[in-house]
Amino acid sequence: MLITEMLSYGFMQRALLGGSLIAILCSVLGVFLVLRRLSLIGDGLAHVTFGSVALALLFRLQSVYLTLAIIPVVLASSMGILKLAQKARIYGDAAIGIVSAIGIATGVMLASVAGGFNVDLFSYLFGNILSISTSELVIAALLFVIVIASVVMFYNELFASTFDEDLAKSSGLNTERINSVLVLMTALTVVLAMKVVGIMLISALLIIPAVSALQIAKGFKAAIITAAVIGVVTVIVGISLSFALNLPAGATIVLINFLVLLGAFGGRALRGHK
Repeated sequence: MLITEMLSYGFMQRALLGGSLIAILCSVLGVFLVLRRLSLIGDGLAHVTFGSVALALLFRLQSVYLTLAIIPVVLASSMGILKLAQKARIYGDAAIGIVSAIGIATGVMLASVAGGFNVDLFSYLFGNILSISTSELVIAALLFVIVIASVVMFYNELFASTFDEDLAKSSGLNTERINSVLVLMTALTVVLAMKVVGIMLISALLIIPAVSALQIAKGFKAAIITAAVIGVVTVIVGISLSFALNLPAGATIVLINFLVLLGAFGGRALRGHK
């Protein structure tokens, strides 16, 4: 009866569908990012998103227009991280830290100018998937198609550069273009994920399902599929529990992902003993 009641609400239907689409994106891209040791790029771009959201709220933009407004800023910031690492000879984690610090400082400054942290800003910080609108769901679906199509189109190049970028480059692959595609897809996904788990927890949705999948899957494609399944299941269970027990959806999703990760580590340890 709880499931029937839950699915009878339009906002729950949108939350489950939108959350599932975004979970797939985060999980699939997370596998590439984890293996390339770029896991924290999600955290850095999340801080940029915080600054962008604070700016958009300063100008009183509505939710759907806010999402569209911050996408170019986050895309530009993702390329900024990449160019800093490539051109300025700064390690990737340092480049992420620089852009992250600028993003969070800008957000705090703008929030102060706007009169402090308000309810709207807090909802973006900690997520509010249950408030996703039909317009935001359409945007999520369109960006889902774009990102998944890009992954399929550039799969071989992404695979090659993920495991040995130097070899891929010497083989004639344009690794700079592939890196650009990866960070741009991640930027789009970060913007979408802020609605599911919030800006503060975005990196968890990118990292934990991927790490869990890499513990139990045999093969790269199997890891991608497993990560996507883990992401969708944990989002659905998290949203359902938050509805039934009146818990914050974003935090519930992340904690369930953590439990799955513990199970994956435990399963791998048991297989190792055998």
